[in-house]
Amino acid sequence: MASREKGVLFVVSAPSGAGKTTIVRRVISQLAGVSLSISCTTRAPRRGEQEGVDYSFITRAEFSALEQAGRFIEWAQVHGDLYGTPRANLERLHQGEDLVLEIDTQGARKIREAFSDAVLVFILPPSLEVLQGRLRSRGGDAEEAIRARLHNAQKELDQMDCYDYIVVNEEIEEATREVASIIIAERCKAARVLAERLGGTYGTDNG
Repeated sequence: MASREKGVLFVVSAPSGAGKTTIVRRVISQLAGVSLSISCTTRAPRRGEQEGVDYSFITRAEFSALEQAGRFIEWAQVHGDLYGTPRANLERLHQGEDLVLEIDTQGARKIREAFSDAVLVFILPPSLEVLQGRLRSRGGDAEEAIRARLHNAQKELDQMDCYDYIVVNEEIEEATREVASIIIAERCKAARVLAERLGGTYGTDNG
């Protein structure tokens, strides 16, 4: 892949259990020049999650100190836990690297307000029934927590029209290919290529 002066900022959102994390990790492993923004969270690690790989797990006091210092580009409370995107992560965009933010719909709206050229992708489960089955099968969540996630899922689905792309995760490999295709297509958009590589001079009437 040719080097670029500035990467593309992608936001990927989905209801809990829709397969967002699996899809994003697969895409990053397949495409060069794209990385994951590691968010900070106050929630406890789930089984198999690693510090600095999945999230930066911090206390509420640490989170509050970072927020007050302006270290987050966006933050939100989800299911009673706090999540924030460190501002420093965006430096990778200026190194020509595409960056993927895995954040909820609250955070996505904040990113769109701050970065109008951000590309928003929503991962949609085939149905709420399938989503419920996935939440129960992954284990680790109490029944009350599962019900809360399903209730929140409906609210998130109501925000889909704010996104640029919607990918239905019926089959993980196909959904991965679709998200990867979105990233490749956005890299090749005429407006991005002309602005960066040609300085906007091609395509003008030079007489």
